[in-house]
Order: sequence, then C-alpha cells, then structure tokens
Amino acid sequence: MPSHPSGQRLLRSVQQMQLMEAETLGEFAATDPANRAASTMAIAANADSLASWLLPALAELHARHGMLFDIRTEDQDHSADLLRDGSVLGAITADAKPVQGCAVKKLGVMRYLPIASPAFVEKYFSDGLNAAALGQAPVLIFNRRDALQTRFMRAVTRAKLAPPIHYIPSSTAFIEATALGLGWAMAPAAMLAGPLVSGAVQTLAPERWLDVPMYWQHWTIRSPALTQLTGALLRAAAQDLQISDGTRHRR
Repeated sequence: MPSHPSGQRLLRSVQQMQLMEAETLGEFAATDPANRAASTMAIAANADSLASWLLPALAELHARHGMLFDIRTEDQDHSADLLRDGSVLGAITADAKPVQGCAVKKLGVMRYLPIASPAFVEKYFSDGLNAAALGQAPVLIFNRRDALQTRFMRAVTRAKLAPPIHYIPSSTAFIEATALGLGWAMAPAAMLAGPLVSGAVQTLAPERWLDVPMYWQHWTIRSPALTQLTGALLRAAAQDLQISDGTRHRR
C-alpha cells in the first residue's frame, strides 16, 4: 500500500481510470450481466455496518447491475484513511471532513448500547454503573482501534480506567461473547432486537448510549456506477440508521 503522497495520487488515478474505462466499455450498462465480466468496486466499511444494514444494499446492486465488490473492513474512525491512500473508491466513515477530492453525504447515526448478560450485570454492576465497577469488569473491544468502550467509560465516569480486556474482531461474535458472559460491550442497537427480547443480554443503563454519526465519502468523478452505489447506500441507511443524534449522546 503506497504511503508516499505521489504514490497515493497515482493509485487513485489508476483506479479512477479503470472504473471509467469499464463504464465506457459498457460493463456496468450491459442489460444482461451474465454476458460480460463485471469490474470490482473497492469500498471501505466498518464491521458493524457490514453486519447490519450494508449487505442488502450491495446485493440489490449486484442483482440489478452485476456489480462486484471488494469490501475492506476498517474502524469507522479510520476508514477514510483508505480513501486517502487510494485503496478504495468510497468509505463509510465517522469523519465528516471530506478527504481531498471526495464528496461527503451523511448516512445517519449508528446507536450503540452498553450491554452484558444478566449474570454479568449481577456480578459486576449490582450497585449500578460507576467507576469502581467499570474499572473491574472485563470489557470486550473489537480491535486496538476500537475506542467506543473507552469513550463510554469516560463519558460515565470522567476517569481513565484500565479494566481487563478481551479483543474479539467479529460483530456477531462480539454479541455472542457478551451473552456468554465474557464481558460487557458497546453494540449496535440494530443488531440487538433479538438478544434483548430473549433476555440473552440487557443494557447496563437504559438512559445511556453513544450515537456515532456515519457518512459516505466517495471520489468526485463522473461515474454511473458510483452514483448508483451512493443512491443505494443512502436508501438503505435511511431505513436502518437513526436520523440524528440522540439527546443522550455523550462524548
């Protein structure tokens, strides 16, 4: 992956030319996708979007236009870096500031709830959500770039805590591990309807959550495929993400 600015610009230019060449040749406009080899669109997305609302939008585009996708998973606070280095055409990101040469559209808000199993809550949080409990209770973190749990703890306690940590880099395994009692975690509300109803997990504090604004950044090139992709993402996000930040949003 090129790190020098000139190498990044070259990679962006090459990928843009490849996309426009494919469209000029009619690869995206063919009425029968089976009769041509589709080009692949590289996009960056956080794992929680991939596990909740993103895939149906991509499936629709594949069914209608034969598009293929190369999805790079990256934390929403860092996914814009893949735009900067030219690795992807677009990125789902928490960064509202446009990368040079890119356009930004707000998708909505991903709401994260603090959850744990009932037994875990009884063991560690029987006296409520406080600094002493959060400093001792094991916490699940997606990877070393995942700051949601730390952000939540600081919002609740205003303190820097160092609890025991499990690193679990899978959105679905993240929730399953929470239900099994490995630790507490911040999980997307969109993925919690079943676990909350079944009682496998519960919220640590119903009045507390984190809202993370999500944006779609993409290169500003004239591309029917990129326009179709952008439209599909905006429609899917309108159905599945929060409209705006909640009143309990804490930073």
